Amino acid sequence: MKGEKMIKIGFVLFMFLIFIGARAEHLWGETNTESSEKAMDKEYMIQECHKWFAVELNILTWNLLEKEARTEEEDETMIHAAHASCYHWGIVGTAVNLQRGEWLISRVYAVLNRPEPALYHAKKCLELTVKYNFEDFDLAYAYEAIARAYASASEKAEFEKYYSLAKEAGEKIKEKEDRDLFFSDFESEPWHNIK
Repeated sequence: MKGEKMIKIGFVLFMFLIFIGARAEHLWGETNTESSEKAMDKEYMIQECHKWFAVELNILTWNLLEKEARTEEEDETMIHAAHASCYHWGIVGTAVNLQRGEWLISRVYAVLNRPEPALYHAKKCLELTVKYNFEDFDLAYAYEAIARAYASASEKAEFEKYYSLAKEAGEKIKEKEDRDLFFSDFESEPWHNIK
């Protein structure tokens, strides 16, 4: 798969650059100023690599989510990619990146009809939403994640509660483009025959 291959190539390149940097320091030595500058450059490079992996793994997860027929191996790759993307966002991103990462993990598990991890990550998403007072788009998606997780668990009462909250929050999204995107996702399957 092209996306997986690019991620592997990126990781190999990242490791190669770190190795070369370490060898250069060892072979030539440097002053304290040079050492400090190189440490800052290295830290910047590491942060950029984390950001690159966060974005690329997110894209890979979405490509697999949108694929009509996935293999079992692709399902596993999708799980790992969603978790890894969230991990990298946890290092270089903001609270909203982490909240959205938890949402994506929950969505993957809900699509795969694995209610326990879907609900766990949906609740983490909502916890972050409440903790950081996220509203609008992110609040609607947090409720949607919980509704979808309860749908995969066939818990109708809880599903109905959070489905209603998600719909209500979605209708309050200010930007039309964001509102349209939300309702496009909200109306898509799977809802596991509970609606």
